[in-house]
Amino acid sequence: MFADNRFGYLSTLRYGLGYAVAPVYWLADVPSRVSLLIDDVFVSRADLLQENQGLREELLIARRELQLLESLASENKRLLELNIATGGVSGDALPTEIINISPEPFSRRVLINKGANEDVFIGQPLLDANGLMGQVVEVLPFNSWVLLITDPNHVTPVEVNRNGERALARGIRNNSNELQLEFVTQTQDLKAGDYLVSSGMGQVYPKNYPVAEIVSVYRDPGLDFASVRARPLAQMAKTRHAMLVFPNSTEKTSQIRESQIDK
Repeated sequence: MFADNRFGYLSTLRYGLGYAVAPVYWLADVPSRVSLLIDDVFVSRADLLQENQGLREELLIARRELQLLESLASENKRLLELNIATGGVSGDALPTEIINISPEPFSRRVLINKGANEDVFIGQPLLDANGLMGQVVEVLPFNSWVLLITDPNHVTPVEVNRNGERALARGIRNNSNELQLEFVTQTQDLKAGDYLVSSGMGQVYPKNYPVAEIVSVYRDPGLDFASVRARPLAQMAKTRHAMLVFPNSTEKTSQIRESQIDK
């Protein structure tokens, strides 16, 4: 050992033995390297799963925000249309919002967020951006019930915008989306595509409010009256924003007083 340490006699032998025992060292290190590899695989998989879950949550939040933006854009569009429609209405218009619908199966009424505190009165017309929706039938301090023109008990005096032909439009019991024109004689000039507006008869509604579009006319020679159906222009089941109309200040005051007297 002294001679080897001083003169390096065995260095060549040790160098050769290094080649011989290298596979042994490599084999001995295999379990350790396999363990590290497995740990890396599992850690990487866990990290990927966690990252994937995080990305899914971010995507869900992004989709929700996109839906909210689309909803806001749609609502802004409806409000703009309502604002434009307000300019074409004679008299003052009070914006309102539909907050509930009647649970009764054969009654088509909606609850709005305006009431006596806003000078709402019985008989006051409710319109959306497209046409007439109904009239106020019950006034509460902060809310009011509106009877829609599609209610079977509601009758709207109308006339054909094209030629002035008059009729009465009533809601259909088994169809909430259409109106039926009553007492239309076989000789009256009505056809599909005609627009109906309020006639002002009976002082139910002011004249010339858009009401509906005729969708079908059926004439049976054996019957006294023709069967005419129309589709309301107002988006009854879709719109949430509407407007109450005060025809003019004088009529507004008189109608409010009549409403208060009726109470």
